[in-house]
Amino acid sequence: MNSTEQSVYETHLPFEGRKQGKVRDIYQIPASGDEPGMVLIIASDRISAFDVVMPTPVTGKGRELTRISCKWFDFIRELGIVNDHLIATTPEEVPNLDESLYSQCEGRMMLGKACKVIPIEFVVRGYLAGSGWKEYQQSGTVCGIRLPEGLQLSSKLPEPIFTPATKAEEGHDENIDFDTACEVAGREVLERLRSISLEIYTKAAEYASERGIILADTKFEFGYALDSNGNATDEILLIDEVLTPDSSRFWPADEYEVGREQDSFDKQYVRNWLENIVSSGEWDKTPPGPALPEEIVVGTVERYREAAARLFT
Repeated sequence: MNSTEQSVYETHLPFEGRKQGKVRDIYQIPASGDEPGMVLIIASDRISAFDVVMPTPVTGKGRELTRISCKWFDFIRELGIVNDHLIATTPEEVPNLDESLYSQCEGRMMLGKACKVIPIEFVVRGYLAGSGWKEYQQSGTVCGIRLPEGLQLSSKLPEPIFTPATKAEEGHDENIDFDTACEVAGREVLERLRSISLEIYTKAAEYASERGIILADTKFEFGYALDSNGNATDEILLIDEVLTPDSSRFWPADEYEVGREQDSFDKQYVRNWLENIVSSGEWDKTPPGPALPEEIVVGTVERYREAAARLFT
């Protein structure tokens, strides 16, 4: 970790409608004349586990998330699969932002088109892990999709599957079947976005595989672009972050082994440490979270940086 790099745990910018998620601070940039409104997304150095935000920043994490996401947006644009929300990534391009506030944004911001978010997580799985593995053990299905018998933890699926989930404001997203997702967003839209999600995943997984990384699963978000009056248009955009270690499972291919949990380029390193704290009775997975030791902070951001290096250098 660069010892001179400053952590950004949270931001306070002079824009309306500030929302703070587990990792990101989101601001609304109002419409101006015929120009529609925009959204400023800042990836902080906060880290969460078990739905609890830890008090210790992981310095540099927000920058790595943003760098990875922007590279994938470039990748998807070159394929011409779907349009996206991304407009700019430098603070100079944020309207009415004073230079004294640039340091809160530099390297960790995305300025995007304002959208009406489709309230579904568009999840694609190529391997059996996480909540998918838990459901498969109980019923032999994932989100209502029947899978072959005899699969193990981390098994590669015969083909990638689309497994939508509800978008939860707090707590865990809930897996749902395709018909239920259609009730939320409309069948025609869901069928189109299922196809788009599967295509992005397949192309990204091929790209990652050539660089020694397994893309086990990922989730996408989409929204309808707004016009200058704040009304939703018919244009659907890929929004939010994309194919980062926070929204995906990336596994090192040379260490992959069916039947066990995999090492990954994400915050699993933090979760593992926290599980030990829980086992020792020092924490019960409720707020506030425990302070993270320096070696856990450094080890975590190094995993994010290794993922970025393998994928894009």
